Amino acid sequence: GNYYNQGEIRKKELEQSCFLLGIPASDVTVLDHRDLPDNPAVEWDTQLLAAFVLKHIEANNINLVVTFDAGGVSGHANHISLYAALRYKYCCSEIFIHFLCLGCRVLLLESVNLFRKYISVLDVPVSCLLPRDALFILTEEETEQARRAMRCHRSQLLWFRHIYMLFSRYMMINSLRLL
Repeated sequence: GNYYNQGEIRKKELEQSCFLLGIPASDVTVLDHRDLPDNPAVEWDTQLLAAFVLKHIEANNINLVVTFDAGGVSGHANHISLYAALRYKYCCSEIFIHFLCLGCRVLLLESVNLFRKYISVLDVPVSCLLPRDALFILTEEETEQARRAMRCHRSQLLWFRHIYMLFSRYMMINSLRLL
């Protein structure tokens, strides 16, 4: 993401964050394309993005993709564009067959309302009761590891992201649905 011309900084922050999560830099791909600008207000071209995603899936023999749902968790246009691209590629009949042949499944991270988003661990009972295809509840140690990884993104740690790290359910609870 080159938002605010911080592309190189944010790339290094991403690599540091992934390293803390046990993901080697060789497994991190950063897509820098002029028609896919890092901007929370810009919707990306669905077909262009879908082509990049499919190429990456094929080149790396990926069998599971985890992405955002139609709400993009925070309404971020780039996040929503990822959902749209995968839905486009996955739901087009010819491409759907291609995904199945690749053995690739797509899980969508559920967007929840603002109240649920910020009640932290108190959302566990609600998340357990509602329908979903997968539910991940992190341990205290895993949650702290996620916070350390988030702290690597110094250029993006504005005041509201500190609140997010303290209270957001997404730091410890993630419910997903199959596309």
